[in-house]
Formats: sequence, C-alpha cells, structure tokens
Amino acid sequence: MQDRLGSIPLSAIRVFEAAARLGGFTRAAEALGISQAAVSWQVKALERRLDQALFVRRPREVTLTVAGERLARAATEALGLLRAALTDLAETDDGVLAITTVQSLASQWLAPRLGSFQLAHPQIAVRLETTPRAVDLARENVDVAVRGGSGHWPGLDSHFLMPTVQTPLCAPELLARLGGLKSPHDLLAAPRVGSPVEWADWFARAGVAPPEAPASPRLMGDAQVVEVASALAGQGVALGSPIYFATEIAQGRLVQPFETVAPLGGGFWLVYPTERRRVRKIAAFRDWILARVAEDPNIARYAPSSSRVTASTRADGE
Repeated sequence: MQDRLGSIPLSAIRVFEAAARLGGFTRAAEALGISQAAVSWQVKALERRLDQALFVRRPREVTLTVAGERLARAATEALGLLRAALTDLAETDDGVLAITTVQSLASQWLAPRLGSFQLAHPQIAVRLETTPRAVDLARENVDVAVRGGSGHWPGLDSHFLMPTVQTPLCAPELLARLGGLKSPHDLLAAPRVGSPVEWADWFARAGVAPPEAPASPRLMGDAQVVEVASALAGQGVALGSPIYFATEIAQGRLVQPFETVAPLGGGFWLVYPTERRRVRKIAAFRDWILARVAEDPNIARYAPSSSRVTASTRADGE
C-alpha cells in the first residue's frame, strides 16, 4: 500500500482537486486545458491506486463519495499551500500589489494615503480596484482586500481597521437655511439624501420617532461618496462616515451637526489568504496600513461606536 501511495503523481492529485472543486470532469478539463477523457483517466488511475471510489458517476453529473470529500479537502489545502510557497519563493519586491475595496473607503480614506506607501516601497506598484462584492482572494488576481463584515472568513487572515459608522452631514449653507438644526428632531423636516431604512435607524438611535410615512429621499446612490457629494452641493443632508469625510469636516466644507452615529455592523478589515501572509508585498502593506490606522485620531474616536452608539447631541456652534 505504501509503495502505491508513494508513486501517485502530483498531476493526478491536481486533476482530482479541480474536478472536486468545480463539480465535474468537463469543467475541470476546461480549467486545466486538457480533454475530459484525460481528466477521467487521471481520476480512475488515482482510484485504482487508492483501491476505492472517489466519485459517484451518474449520467450527467458526478458527486464525491465520503472518501472523495476527505481527499478533496486535504488536496485543496495542500495545493493552496504549495502555490503559496512557490509564489513566496518567486516573489520579488518589484511586483504589483492588487487591492480591492469599496468605492467610498477607497476614494476618501485609502487613496489619499497610498502615496506614503509608494514612497516607502517604490519597487511595489499598486493597483486599486473598487467593487461592492466580496472578491474571492483564492481564485482572483487580487492580493488583499479591505472588506466590511465580522472579520471571520475561512482561509483568510483578518486585521481590524475601522468601524463602519455614519452620521448626518451637510453643507454649512444648507445648515444656515435650515436654521441651525438645534435638535435631531429638526432633521425630520430637512431634505435628506440616502436610504430611508438607514435614516430610520439613525433617528431611532438619536431618540427620534421617524414619521409614519417618511418622505422619499432626494437621492439614493450606490455608494456613500455619491450621496455625500450631493450634500456637499447643498442639496440635502446625507448620512456619511465622519472617518471618511474628516477632511471635509475639518475644512468646514461639511458640517456634522450631531454627535450621534449609527453603526452599520461589523467594521472594515484588511484580509488576505492565510498561506500568503509571508509574501513580502502583502506583509509590507499590512504593516503600513495598520500604522496609518493607529495614527488616525478619527478612527480612535469612533472605534468604540462599532459596538455602541454615542447618544449625546450638540447644537451647531456650541
């Protein structure tokens, strides 16, 4: 038995893993660039070596046996570790670091700071992509993600970066037209931008009963940065992150009339495949972004708000 196992070629394991992961011989053949017959032959040869079936073959599909499921888990993990080791050995600092995150965080917080990373690591080029979906870091050509959620994703290392909180923001000109917004209740009569559901949550946390028939918002965008752009133009009050828009608030281009913030749940995390944690460009970016988070006073200010809401309010100018 030991002799048979020792002579199993890695190519057979690779073909089996692809067939198990993709759920069929045809899809595995397409992914590997070989014929379906070649996939079938490799799997049958592996089954003969192991003296047991790995797939149950039906007219139009194949499914894993219990033994096949055990081997598939081990094969996927082993091949992942092997790919990571080869990548690590071949890795040079002259590579490209691919980052994916959501549009608002990318444009308002990450992109303005990336210059310091590139100055510190001029041999690493950066490709920053924005998308609302959770990119599969094990399958797609992306190195790291800044992702919202609980921080628990199988196979990924996670590092907490910042809470996801939002609060009303508006242009100072609109604030003046509205008479200063002395209390959160005054926002019920103000033109509002954004999701009525999120506004209802913020009103509840501010101790204000929302109207039974809330007015339709003037604008609903697919990204927070779009809605706050409308607020910057004086078109309404938008819900936005005081972390993302700290510069605009400090410059007086936006006003945060109340301290009450509503958490959106979880937070934003830096994530990457566990087996790639020692890749130099990933380690460099991890150390850099954690340092930037640690020095951001707005993140420190609102970090407790990821689990509770600041209930106090203030009138404008007080």
